[in-house]
Amino acid sequence: MIHEVDAALRGVIADNALRGSGVEVALEAPTKEWAARHNAPTVNAYLYDVHEDLARREVGVQGVRDQRGAVTAQRRPPRWYRLSYLVTAWTARAEDEHRLLSAVLGCLMRTETLPAELLGPALSGTGLPVPLAVAMRGDRDRPVSELWTALGGQLKPSLDVVITAPFPLPDEDAAPVALELEVRATSVDGTAVDAPRRAPRDGSAVAGTS
Repeated sequence: MIHEVDAALRGVIADNALRGSGVEVALEAPTKEWAARHNAPTVNAYLYDVHEDLARREVGVQGVRDQRGAVTAQRRPPRWYRLSYLVTAWTARAEDEHRLLSAVLGCLMRTETLPAELLGPALSGTGLPVPLAVAMRGDRDRPVSELWTALGGQLKPSLDVVITAPFPLPDEDAAPVALELEVRATSVDGTAVDAPRRAPRDGSAVAGTS
């Protein structure tokens, strides 16, 4: 699921904010070493945090039925996870970096959910929207300076992008349905008084009984 969100976010930025500019979109950690070997103008979208959105957690199961209407599996609601990206621009001049960030911000402001055509099979298979929020300071769990310190780089202007994505759980096989019932008669002292008879599941009479 995470790699599908990566690809969708990269597609949104490349297709809508950077189209025709020749600027690439990178996903690597923007460390000092990365910056030293990266000379081309680049927008970096670094995934720095993943955690579950507990407010969206649902409980219960839903039966998955086949063409005959029989329950063949149990399906649990998907879990939702918040993927936080640090988005930065890298060029030779600060003015150009600010222009790139402005273009990305304008693009993502108009993107309330990831476009369906950019979603991979796991995300599109849920049929659920994948919301996106940008530049929401409350979504950052720690100061940005601490993040840059951990990366070993120099503090730069950045955008926080938070994408909340559903993570589908695998279906669980349903218990097999009994096709017939066994009927056994006993006396009050527990001894069998009749051979066991099998009754069809549909409740029709067993041959030889009334």
